Parts: sequence; C-alpha cells; structure tokens
Amino acid sequence: MPSNAPTAFADLLAKCERSALHLEMRDVYAVDKEKGPFAEWRAGFRPDPTDRATWWRPWLDLVAETIGRGVVMRRARIVSEPVSEYIRYEHFGTFTNIAAGEQVRWLPRRQASDIPLPGNDFWLFDDRLVRWNHFGGDGSSQGPEHTTDSTAVKLCGKAFEAVWDRGIPHDQYDIR
Repeated sequence: MPSNAPTAFADLLAKCERSALHLEMRDVYAVDKEKGPFAEWRAGFRPDPTDRATWWRPWLDLVAETIGRGVVMRRARIVSEPVSEYIRYEHFGTFTNIAAGEQVRWLPRRQASDIPLPGNDFWLFDDRLVRWNHFGGDGSSQGPEHTTDSTAVKLCGKAFEAVWDRGIPHDQYDIR
C-alpha cells in the first residue's frame, strides 16, 4: 500500500535488520542539502580524505552505525556517458561512502537497456519496504513515497540485483 506519510529516513535505517539497497538513475540531483556542497565542489573545494570530520555529516555516521549493526548497505548508480558534472562530483565524493562501509557500483546506462527498471530511484529495506525518491525535472526533491506492495518490492529487488551484477565497483569505474 503506497503511503506519503512522513517517515524519517534514519528511522527506516534503524528498523533495518539485513539490507538497505539504493538505486540511483538520474544524472543530476538538486536536493537542497547538496546544493551548497556541489557549488563548493564546482568552485574547486575537495574534501580531505584524511580529515573525516569534514565529510558529509550526519549521513556518514548513520551509515557507519547501520553497518555496525550488521546491515549490508549497497548503492548502485546508473549513469549516462560521458558523465555529467554532477556525476563527477558524486564519483569524487564516493570515497566517503566507502570509508563508512557502504558498497557502491556504477553502471553505464547503455549497459542497462535490457533491465526492467522502476520509474523512480528507490531504497529497498530488508526486501519488504520500498521508499521511492521522487524528483522534478530540475532534479529537486519532490518527496518520498513508501510501499510494501509485493509487486513493487519484487521489481525493485530484481532491478537492483541486475544492476549490481553488471555494475563496476567504485574503485574500478573510470569516469574519464
């Protein structure tokens, strides 16, 4: 049953017991909390890999705590090539996700043509709950939606695993 009822993302991760899977399929995002960091990156700022205190908080603390409880967190990104400037920004900063314990893979969009994919980015928690991430044409967040509908859960699980199986591990994906 779809639901627009607000559920804090941290609460969803806190209830997660086994797996949290995230599929991203856009080449540009313009969510409010990333506008500043993306602009800073465009201006030349690069996070210092040795200074964890300057990394994206509190997200990375939440990831580390979740993984510390034994939850496997995997993120797969389907990207157009050549990649957009925003994907370059995401790729550069992904070392922080990896350091927090998240696993990340990249799949060039041309290699995803025959994979049945849902129409929206999503998180799938413990193969039971989907959190759709809705975005406007400009990349702005239009809010989440949640469902436990078995058809949606199954579609998302199969789509994610197909992308993951073809995906290139972060440390091997060259965006040049």
